This record gives sequence, structure tokens and C-alpha cells, in this order.
Amino acid sequence: MSTVAEREIYPNAPVVLVALEVRHPIAGPLSHAERLTIKDRLAERLPIMRTPQLTSVQSAVSMQAGASIQGALSASAPQMRTEEFAKFFSRDNATAVSMLPGAVTIETTRYVRWEYLRELAAAALTARHEVGSIDGVERLGLRYIDEIRVPSEPESGWEQWVDNTLVGPTRVGEKLGLRPTQWQGVTVFESGPDRTLALRYGPREGYAVDPGGDLKRPTPTPGPFFLMDIDSFWTPSDRIPEFDVELLLTVCNELHEPVRGLFENLIKPRLRKEVLRRAE
Repeated sequence: MSTVAEREIYPNAPVVLVALEVRHPIAGPLSHAERLTIKDRLAERLPIMRTPQLTSVQSAVSMQAGASIQGALSASAPQMRTEEFAKFFSRDNATAVSMLPGAVTIETTRYVRWEYLRELAAAALTARHEVGSIDGVERLGLRYIDEIRVPSEPESGWEQWVDNTLVGPTRVGEKLGLRPTQWQGVTVFESGPDRTLALRYGPREGYAVDPGGDLKRPTPTPGPFFLMDIDSFWTPSDRIPEFDVELLLTVCNELHEPVRGLFENLIKPRLRKEVLRRAE
């Protein structure tokens, strides 16, 4: 496992969003007192509490005695259900923790180092566990979204910046006089027992993470970029484990371990030298 000292912090890192999510069976809504307790636990880093609304669509099918299934379906319509949840923000609106009915999520658009995110996750998961019972864990995921933007026109070839395996059959097309304008790929790796790492990649235009969202992010001039979206996750297959914070943090470390190595092996020295190590 790489040490903190071995992991270089790029002054112009391409990561625009990091999210850590723990999905669990639906739990009852948090009371106002429980929300205030969590707010107190997270106040040092996330002092601002808001209550956005979560909207879901539910089937309104109801069967009466003797009614046909077709008649019941045609007589009913989907219903919209809206409920509030607690979301805690940093003062710069770049980091947030959401306490959803079926998940705890930690998100940041100002990612610096894994240890800082893990520390916040420990505080958030502990606070949620203390205020109310959660029946178990269904999925734990860690996601990194990178927008790689380069100074020269990408038409000159993304293979100058990222590994050739990410450029797809573009060279084959060029031999036939076909100019590649876009492509996208997904590769899914098995990274351990019940552990998966999914890589989505390809050139894009504009932004992968909306600058107009509730999390604020730096907004470079919109234009072409190369997307690397790495999702490392654990889905227990044989049983639903208990919501054990220490276990979850251990799994978080295991999910994080291959992410940096994958990223470093998918970029080229020119990208490090001319882009990532360039101070803004």
C-alpha cells in the first residue's frame, strides 16, 4: 500500500468530483433532533445544514375484489412522492454529506488527499450510526471523476496524453480516411472478493460535473476534455453485513488502493509534465 509521502499531489489535478456512498436498507426519516445531533458532530468541517427534497415515483396500483389486473393498471397512475433529507455543507459549498433514506453520501469538488476524505467519512458514518439504527450495508462505492484538459487541440491526438489503450480504434479509422470525433468505453475489473472497479472513458465536450449544481467547482472555459470516471465498489453477495463503521472504513481503504495506480498507468509523462504539475 502506497504511503502518503509516495503519493504526489498534483497542483493542477484533473479530478472534479470524488464521492463516497454507503447504501443501506431504507431507514425511517431522521427527526429534527437527530439532524441537529449530526450537525453538531460535523460542525467543524460542514457547519451549514440544508434540507433539500428527494422526489421518487411510486406505482399507485390498487386491486379491488373481482377487478382484473388490466383494469387496475389502466385505472391507476404513478404518484410522485417527495420527502426532505438532511444535507450538510462546507462554507465554500465544495463538500457535502447527505443523509438519504437509503444511503449516506460524502461528496467533494475540492479533493486534496484520500486521508482527508476518509476522516470525513468516519465522522459522517459514525454520526449516522449513533442517531438511528441502520439494518445493514448493501453497497459501498468510491468514485473519482476526472476531466483531463490539455493546452493543445485534442485533434492532434489524445494518445499524446493518455495511454493508447484508451483511444480505441481511432488509428484504424484514420487509415481509412475517417476522422474520429468521439468514442466511449467501459472496462470492468474484478478487484477482489465482491469488489469491482469500473472505468468509463472517452472524449467529451463541456463538463462532466455540472458547475450549476449545489456543489461549487472551478469552472474552466467549456471545451473538449477526456473523461476518466473510476468507480470502485463493494457489493456483499452472500449476506447483508451489519453497519459497522470500522469495517466500512477498512473496505474504503481497500477500494481506494487500486484507484491511484490505475489512473497513473493510464496517463503519459507529457500530461504530468505539461498539465498536472503546472501551477495555476
